Amino acid sequence: MPATVPSFEELFASTSYTAVHLEMRDAYVPNDPSFIAWKGGPPFDRSERESGWRSIISSAVGRGVVVRRARIVSEPVTDYIRFEYDVTASTNVAGGEHVRWLPRQRASDLALPGNDYWLFDDRTIRFHFFAGNGEITGEELCTDPAVVTLCASAFEAVWERAIPHEDYRLA
Repeated sequence: MPATVPSFEELFASTSYTAVHLEMRDAYVPNDPSFIAWKGGPPFDRSERESGWRSIISSAVGRGVVVRRARIVSEPVTDYIRFEYDVTASTNVAGGEHVRWLPRQRASDLALPGNDYWLFDDRTIRFHFFAGNGEITGEELCTDPAVVTLCASAFEAVWERAIPHEDYRLA
């Protein structure tokens, strides 16, 4: 495995047909200034960050890459998931991602990897590691065919059961 993990820009630039992302945590990055602002804290302008992400995604989508994101969430949802839900249309969907939500109680019989990940072209996984409080602690690339197969099948099982963003209602 490489010492450094390529950036999302690099990974998406080398992706030909599909990128999928599975999120399984109920909270991420508790000190995110945009989350703090959403909760009523000091204002934070998300426009630069949102436009940067939309640019990466829309460039890939423009080349024919299908980008899907699935989120497994506990219900009732946490404030962080409410925040993610509120910004999904302007950030993820506006860039061209397809987003679905799966209530955790509907995932009990699914075999899932232990960490969130992106899977690019069914060949390269970018795992994300988090501390208990949601702070990111590391990332790792994996190309092991058995792990790729596990992650691809886990994502598809979640995707099949999950509710499209436009139909999902927060509990």
